[in-house]
Amino acid sequence: MEASRITVRVRRDAGDADLPLPQYMTPGAAGLDLFAAVRDEVVLTPGGSALVPTGLYLEIPPGFEAQVRPRSGLALRHGVTMLNAPGTIDSDYRGQVQVIMINLGQEPFVIHRGERVAQLVFARVVQAEWEPVAELTSSQRGEGGFGHTGR
Repeated sequence: MEASRITVRVRRDAGDADLPLPQYMTPGAAGLDLFAAVRDEVVLTPGGSALVPTGLYLEIPPGFEAQVRPRSGLALRHGVTMLNAPGTIDSDYRGQVQVIMINLGQEPFVIHRGERVAQLVFARVVQAEWEPVAELTSSQRGEGGFGHTGR
């Protein structure tokens, strides 16, 4: 089965035309890689965080969202991830896409211009309508949570 496709309008900051648009790195990839549009290197000290710009502004079609997710290679090799993973970009947001990165590793990590810092995944949105009730239908699990089934 082939992946569905949507068209997303995109605008870039004038000074970021040298950076590629987000791209799928393999034919089966679910996420598009996002590139850092930093003007100068950003150093993430151990425990430090920073807001990393991408220079991109999106017009996501109604009924969809974009999820900004960490890159597994950065997490594994450097302990660098995102503070709000996944970050949600709503279809009515028109501001710049930025990534809140944190260094959970032991060494400083330098973010260079054009470095792949996160990935972007598009998903359909389902909005809930509330139905207030006096009681919920019972289930086998019931109210068990937080590891109630064991390790």
